[in-house]
Amino acid sequence: MEATATLERKRPADTMFDDRAAFFEALYEDAFPAAARFVHRMGGDVDDARDVFQDALIVFYEKLAARNAHIETSHKAYLLGICKHLWVRKAKAKSGEVSFEDWEQSMDVPDMNNEHLSARKLLTLLENAGQKCLDLLKSFYYDRLSIQQVATRFGFGSERSATVQKYKCMERVRNEVKSKGWLYEDFTD
Repeated sequence: MEATATLERKRPADTMFDDRAAFFEALYEDAFPAAARFVHRMGGDVDDARDVFQDALIVFYEKLAARNAHIETSHKAYLLGICKHLWVRKAKAKSGEVSFEDWEQSMDVPDMNNEHLSARKLLTLLENAGQKCLDLLKSFYYDRLSIQQVATRFGFGSERSATVQKYKCMERVRNEVKSKGWLYEDFTD
């Protein structure tokens, strides 16, 4: 973890050339589990995950070496984005197609309607995000209001404002989950 924090403070290309092996080892340890979970949820196995991850590392390395990578998030998020695109392409080639719904549902956003989620832990997380976030997320996910209806109910000037606020609320919840070291499995009975 410490190596990853150090990597995030430096420019990607500089870090990579300072200690290439340490950079990629830390990135591998940090990002591969999430990539493997994604591939598994999309019907792949560990070998598929390794293949896709290796290909993604090569693409990532080439972009950094050419200095044309425009990383606006973390190295991990950028690499996972490459993995997801490569897997969707590979899965589509294997089966002929992958529906957008399958791809979207495989993302790391928990399903708020899953009956097996631990309601108490989830409610605690939402309450910690604040009452406004609790109400907004409840309206969107539980009450199934459209983003336009959410914007109207909460007095946002536009749908975009409501979408941004919903995203910020979800980030608060995600950060709370990360700070507690919880996993998805902690919410299932």
